[in-house]
Amino acid sequence: MSKKQVIEDFIDQKKLAIVGVSRSGNKFGNIAYKELKQKGYQVFAVHPEAETVAGDKAYPDFKSLPEAVDGVVLVVPPQQTEKVIRDAAEAGIKRVWMQQGAESDEAIRFCEEKGISVVSQECVMMYARPVKFPHSLHRWVWGLMGKME
Repeated sequence: MSKKQVIEDFIDQKKLAIVGVSRSGNKFGNIAYKELKQKGYQVFAVHPEAETVAGDKAYPDFKSLPEAVDGVVLVVPPQQTEKVIRDAAEAGIKRVWMQQGAESDEAIRFCEEKGISVVSQECVMMYARPVKFPHSLHRWVWGLMGKME
């Protein structure tokens, strides 16, 4: 599949786990969680220590989720991504979005070896529809620069 097809396939999924939300609510993972939820996605916050995120129940790991998810968005440092990817594979998750800054070559290689569809070096908010400001502006600028798939 082309990168554009992998992105579209991920965006078309409606049940997603988000790893990288904070208890304080001040991280990009929290913004992605709230915005994806507003856009109609069923989202589950995965945090090993939080009981709730944005007023919703949080889950310590993928095995604790109340149902299977179609994909996972990672908003964690690269060294954490590598562990989370292995946990996701163990849980049978076949789609991963490594938010900009979360990717690592090792984690990408692992996904490719295990047949896990992976998006990296992209912002999920630039693709999840409807795309709203400021992400729509970012997407437009990237289009002008030829960076959009």
